[in-house]
Amino acid sequence: MSILFKGRSKGASDTRVGYLQMLSAFFISHLRQALGSLGELWRQPAASLMTIAVLGLSITLPSTLYILVKNTEKISAGWDQASEISLFLKEDTSAARAQQLIARLNTWPEIDAVTFIPSDDALKEFQHLSGLGDAIAYLESNPLPDVVLVSPSEKHASPTAAGILLEKLKDQREVDIGKLDIEWLERLYALLDIARELVSLIGVLLFVSVVLIIGNTIRLNILSKRDEIIVMKLVGATDAFIHRPFMYTGFWYGLLGGLIAWFAVILILWWMDSSIQAFASLYQKEFNITGLSGNALLLMLGLSILLGLVGSMISVQRHVRDIEPQ
Repeated sequence: MSILFKGRSKGASDTRVGYLQMLSAFFISHLRQALGSLGELWRQPAASLMTIAVLGLSITLPSTLYILVKNTEKISAGWDQASEISLFLKEDTSAARAQQLIARLNTWPEIDAVTFIPSDDALKEFQHLSGLGDAIAYLESNPLPDVVLVSPSEKHASPTAAGILLEKLKDQREVDIGKLDIEWLERLYALLDIARELVSLIGVLLFVSVVLIIGNTIRLNILSKRDEIIVMKLVGATDAFIHRPFMYTGFWYGLLGGLIAWFAVILILWWMDSSIQAFASLYQKEFNITGLSGNALLLMLGLSILLGLVGSMISVQRHVRDIEPQ
């Protein structure tokens, strides 16, 4: 019995060693072909660099536009007055009733902040800004009403939601007139929507061009190795083994193109920063461009590698299949 069990144990060990050898050989084969494809790029530096530069610049444009749109959205988020609602209270509204209105509005989920401006403070501010101090001093009474400024929450700052909130506020018994510059708000959001759609359209077109460029480059590589592919098929090489070097070539194109795009975006943002700061100083504002974060870098590299693999796959599936021994 011991001999039988000993034989079974040895067989299990051989099987385990066989699996480990197969797994090791699999990774070694992939590593060898990946380094081999990188060596092919290194042996043709001029052509490879031109292709990688084209890919990097193609990815740079939509990435830069995306960052600019995101920064524009950040600026517009700080323009609270664009969606601020002004409520002019009735003349007979007492201070106690005005405070009750403010307390009531603070409980509304649609409202982010409420500011009360008494009529006396409004008159002083108007006197200071208008330059009519002497003329206003001759007024027998204050013609300005109390004003409540309502800032909608971010969810209700869109033109449609802000308009609905305005109609709701007008129904309050203390409110005489409600004002909201909806036209300016609609223009602002319309421009942002156009910018987003433009960035998406440009991005799609340039990404398609990246796939076509990589596919055409891989096609030329396949045609240049036609005889080698025929020999490999004659000796029984699998399709996966033949496809793998070209797929790794697309991977390297995508990775290196993504890195070039990342450095180009950083350079563009650095170049534009001084002009943007000079423009912001005219309005006594400080603004810092939000660049690419670590997650954005990984997303850019992942998208670039994906485009490289897709272009390689399309070219490999089409052209390697057509090469057959006669």
